[in-house]
Amino acid sequence: MSRYLLVLTTIGSEAEAARLGRSLVGKGLVACVNDVGPVRSVFTWKGKLEEATERLLLMKTRSDRYPDLEAAIKELHPYDVPEVIAIPIETGSKAYLSWIDENVNI
Repeated sequence: MSRYLLVLTTIGSEAEAARLGRSLVGKGLVACVNDVGPVRSVFTWKGKLEEATERLLLMKTRSDRYPDLEAAIKELHPYDVPEVIAIPIETGSKAYLSWIDENVNI
C-alpha cells in the first residue's frame, strides 16, 4: 500500500469548498487542498439523470490518515453521499512528499 494518497471529492460551491478545505487542513488531515472548478458533473441520483456545476477538491495526505479524513469529509460535507475516492501516489518529489509528512498530523 502506498504511503501517500490523492483523495478526491466534489462539492457544490466555492464557499463550501473553501470551508471544507480550511477545516481539513486545519485538523491536520491533509497537507493541501486544491480547489478546481467549476466542473460539470453528470450522474444518476435517486433514479434520475442529474447535472450539476461543482468544485473538485484534490487533497494530499498519508494513507494512515485516510480513515479519519473520510470520516471528517462525511461529517462536514453537505451531500448525503459525498464522493470520497483515494488514489495511491506511487512516487513523487522527495521534498514534496516530506512536506506532506510534515503537515499531516498523526
